[in-house]
Order: sequence, then C-alpha cells, then structure tokens
Amino acid sequence: MVSTVSFTLNGHRQRLSVDEDRRLLWVLRTDLALTGTKFGCGHGSCGACTVIVDRRAVRSCQTPVGTLAGKDVRTIEGLAPADGLHPLQRAFIEHQAYQCGFCTSGMLMAAYGLLLNVPHPSAADIVQRMDGNLCRCGSHTRIVAAINAASREPGGRS
Repeated sequence: MVSTVSFTLNGHRQRLSVDEDRRLLWVLRTDLALTGTKFGCGHGSCGACTVIVDRRAVRSCQTPVGTLAGKDVRTIEGLAPADGLHPLQRAFIEHQAYQCGFCTSGMLMAAYGLLLNVPHPSAADIVQRMDGNLCRCGSHTRIVAAINAASREPGGRS
C-alpha cells in the first residue's frame, strides 16, 4: 500500500510517497540515488546492505520502508563529516581492510553500529558482531584490526 513515510536520512528529513513494503535498499538506491549501500544476497545474510536505523545496524534489503516512520537512518554517504573521513574510514584505509571494496560500505556501517553501542569493544566483541558481514576477499583480520584502531580514536564512536 502506498503511503507517505517520513524519516531522517543522513541528517535530512525525507518525506516519500512509497509502497510501505518496498525494501529500504531499493528506496535508497533507486528512488534516492544513494548507491553506496550495496545489493549482495537479498536475503540479509551477507551484510553488504547494512545501514544504521536508530543507532542499530540493520539489513536494508530486509527492512520495509514503512517501518522507518520517525526514525533516524544513516547510510555510508552520511558517515563522514563534511571536512573529511570518519575515523573508521581512515582506519580501513590505514589497515588495508578492503580489497575489491564491494563489502566495505556494509562493513563500515556494521562497525559503526557496533561502536555506537559498544564504544570500546574487545576483539571477541568485534568478531562476534562482524561475523554476519561477509568479505569474499578474506580481509577479516585487517577489518578487525581497523575497527579496533578506530575504537580508540576520538570521534570513532560518533
């Protein structure tokens, strides 16, 4: 059913007339031209489509846009401050925590969700929370190191 859904996206109010059951991934990519959030498996298993909704990492391919009324959504496009990179992004570069880059936006957003809720995670916390985000290139060790480094940076959790 088509209805008007209002939510905040990357700090800006959005008001869309859209089918409430339409998945957030497709609203972002097709309707709003925010293509940083990737389509991976379409079943919520790979994590490529991870975004933040009210400080929690969610799979946008499984999230009906109708459930977002009044909520705060952040995508990879809204992670960095206007004057540079987010500490997680810098740490991913410094630790070479990506290869092909396809999973990177989902990894970054899942890591950001982790740091929002567990500011100083242990290595075990990081591994557990990131376990559902897949990297076909096998960069998991560097990803864990990057998240650990970012958690120690000022601003790494905001």
